[in-house]
Amino acid sequence: MKTEKGFVEEEIPEGMDLAREIKRLKEEKNAVILAHYYTVGAIQDVADFIGDSLALARIAEKLDNPVIVMCGVHFMGETVKILCPDRKVLVPDLNAGCSLADSCPAGELAEFIARHPGHTVISYVNTSADVKALTDIVVTSGNALKIVGSLPEDEKIIFGPDRNLGNYINSQTGRDMVLWDGACHVHEKFSLDGIVELKKAHPEAKVLVHPECPAPVRLLADKVGSTAVLLKWAAESDACEFIVATESGILHEMQRQCPDKTFYPAPPQGETCGCNDCAYMKLNTLEKLYLTLKYEQPEVTVDPAIIDRARRPIERMLALS
Repeated sequence: MKTEKGFVEEEIPEGMDLAREIKRLKEEKNAVILAHYYTVGAIQDVADFIGDSLALARIAEKLDNPVIVMCGVHFMGETVKILCPDRKVLVPDLNAGCSLADSCPAGELAEFIARHPGHTVISYVNTSADVKALTDIVVTSGNALKIVGSLPEDEKIIFGPDRNLGNYINSQTGRDMVLWDGACHVHEKFSLDGIVELKKAHPEAKVLVHPECPAPVRLLADKVGSTAVLLKWAAESDACEFIVATESGILHEMQRQCPDKTFYPAPPQGETCGCNDCAYMKLNTLEKLYLTLKYEQPEVTVDPAIIDRARRPIERMLALS
């Protein structure tokens, strides 16, 4: 067993039924497995709950399992730990970071805040625990519009770290929030021309776009929304075909919920295939999940003082939404 690489490494016997062993270990340890929509289908299939990052953390908060495995990226494990500080929180690979969260180091954000005194700091949930601790209100892509709209029109706001989501909120609310210049590497690289070509090939298809995408891509959308919103809209729509501009892992759950509908992943720039995946999310594998449960490593830790400060903006978000 090795943990220096950020994950437990061990040779697994050939032919092992990993799904069955994961279920056995989960029951033996009274653990719960959470998986984000962007993980691979095999991970989603063995999870107890799948969803957006904050929704999963709130589900964990209501459970009493002593061990929680968060299959996603590191900031999601931290968010679970913030809301469940008395539980052991595990992730299959500590190297599963997030380009968006990494674009906003806490020290640099603190300096940015100091240069804009008198501003309310709103941070997207896709941030580190240290950034949340500097924040007044945390938001998700699903509730950001509502929360920003609920604040006084003359309130000065810093929004970070996603400039595309911030621009979308400004365009919908008429605000002039000061934006941190960060972005998600997946949502940044969708091909506008590629989506147009897909639309020509499938003229009846509705275009679903995540608000982390740049404005030109959002302008093609029939629906802009978070992964959960896009999933719900597709399930309730009379349409039978959809072009999906968000991380392709969501198509697994879309297809599961809507087996009679067809979903086309929007391609990234420079590619003709629909392969716009988050490399970090794909670090979650059944092998790593099995070893994580077996050895209860690697564990996510957050300083208690940071937990206390980071929890407050999440609680304020819940009060406003």
